[in-house]
Amino acid sequence: MEATGVYHERLACFLYDKEQKVIVVLPNRASNYAKTLEIKTITDKEASKSLTKMGLEKKMDLWVKPDPVYNNLKQLTREREQLQKAKTVTKNQIHAESKSAWVNIESIKRAKKLLKLLEAQIKEIEKEIHSFVKTKPSLEKKLNFILSIKGVGLITAATVVGETNGFTTIKNKRQLVSYAGYDVIKKDSGTSVHSKPRISKKGNKHIRKVMHFPALSSIRHDEQNKDKFVRMVQKHGIKMKAAVAIQRKLLVLIYTLWKKEENFDPNFLSQDLEEKIGQLALP
Repeated sequence: MEATGVYHERLACFLYDKEQKVIVVLPNRASNYAKTLEIKTITDKEASKSLTKMGLEKKMDLWVKPDPVYNNLKQLTREREQLQKAKTVTKNQIHAESKSAWVNIESIKRAKKLLKLLEAQIKEIEKEIHSFVKTKPSLEKKLNFILSIKGVGLITAATVVGETNGFTTIKNKRQLVSYAGYDVIKKDSGTSVHSKPRISKKGNKHIRKVMHFPALSSIRHDEQNKDKFVRMVQKHGIKMKAAVAIQRKLLVLIYTLWKKEENFDPNFLSQDLEEKIGQLALP
């Protein structure tokens, strides 16, 4: 079946519980495959035929039902993210209306009340996440390995773990980078087509978003990442490109510490890990 937001989940879970083999395909992958069949008419019937052929021809990994623990983390962190968006919109509204030539005092009052409500709800969710983690000693133990990274907080750790289902379907670091949309794409063809390398952004947007501020914090307080950031800015002159490279490096580090169940040692990085992280750096 094709992933359709959350609407495919009930059917997928039902079939999985009935011990049926389920494969969930990303929409862009299903669409790209359908194009190879030269389908001119796009209907539900034709789409189902295309998915059937894809399932018969391609070797794909079976879908695994999310662990309730990680699924709960994902729901809570996504709810918090939505409230943060609403908070930003409301703050911008208050600022814009207060600078207007025709200030509506009552409108600003209502917006400020809404802002307080959103802030209270965000704190409530954060408290719920902390309480939930406390009730799961094994989860708390593994999250503490991630929290040993300077600049990475519980919300970041919970988001990454929740979105990856505890990394259960992630086989290696390169797959994780691709899943998060940090994989680099480049187009070169002949003498006329040359595009600059950039990340695909086709992966999990929630992971990319939550890695932004930890990367900035790491650049300020971690000497290795600060030096790496400065070198990349000197080479390319693009700060955001360098910051994205730090985000990817931190994500790989989170995965490594989770899998190895080790605390981060700021004074030591194994040669093997250093080389593999270096290979993932942006060109």
